[in-house]
Amino acid sequence: MTDTTPGPENTQASPDTSDPRHAHREDGFPAQHQDQPGLTEQTTPEPDHGESSYVGHGRLEGRRALITGGDSGIGRAVAIAFAREGADVAIAHMPEEQDDAEDTLALVREAGRTGVSIAGDLREEAFATDAVFEARRVLGGLDVLVLNAAYQHDIDGFENLSTEKMRRVFDTNLAGLLFSARAAYPDLEPGSSIIVTSSIQSSQPSPGLIDYAMTKAAQIAFVKALAEEAGPRGIRVNAVAPGPIWTPLIPATGWGPERLATFGQDTPLGRAGQPAELAGAYVYLASAESSYVSGTVIAVTGGKAL
Repeated sequence: MTDTTPGPENTQASPDTSDPRHAHREDGFPAQHQDQPGLTEQTTPEPDHGESSYVGHGRLEGRRALITGGDSGIGRAVAIAFAREGADVAIAHMPEEQDDAEDTLALVREAGRTGVSIAGDLREEAFATDAVFEARRVLGGLDVLVLNAAYQHDIDGFENLSTEKMRRVFDTNLAGLLFSARAAYPDLEPGSSIIVTSSIQSSQPSPGLIDYAMTKAAQIAFVKALAEEAGPRGIRVNAVAPGPIWTPLIPATGWGPERLATFGQDTPLGRAGQPAELAGAYVYLASAESSYVSGTVIAVTGGKAL
């Protein structure tokens, strides 16, 4: 389980952690901009990945996981949680994210688990495929595949949709996902789990994220279709759908100061979420506790309905 007590650098003073409205930062976020992919050290305030709060209970003992986009944000939170639950972890990430990857793997190794960095571009079929083979080779097998890598960008009017950026969204969020899943699938054993990071955008699409939202809806179709095929093999396929979560992807989306100042405040809980608040959902879906759960989507959205 996750102890959601946040570190002081990520929240307002003396938050009431028993009240979900106040468990993490309630204010908006300062104006800032990054180029893709976003980096943790340039994100202000730094997201809470559960570094000082996540406590493991051996729920993934002996598991071996590959997390795409595992260097920062949601991927880092999942890597920390998996390691503290007893799993060895490989993370796939862009080469320019190596510093973030090393910080994440240091936390994995502090938990006494194997941590592996695999750098490359998942839009490239050869790398997306080889990353799976490398993770399996180094970890001695693969039980959990977390398909988390993503790209999004703000669009100021549909007529301004860039073909180049649109293709990057589709290639990262769909083609890369399919390449890695296809490579892993034949050798997955009964009890294995595939977990996709979708989004509330799959059902509540924003006009400024139209191409991103399309890919997130397609990911839900992928989960439901593959769960039908994988179930008779004893493999479960599920998704987590985050709402507005503060990660390096947000400053790199291209939003102006006004959007950042109110980011996440339109949720029923009135604030943005932190990556640490998603980790437990991934642990649940990867563990035997969810042995009768497949083809489903867990919403972690601050109260927004899918």
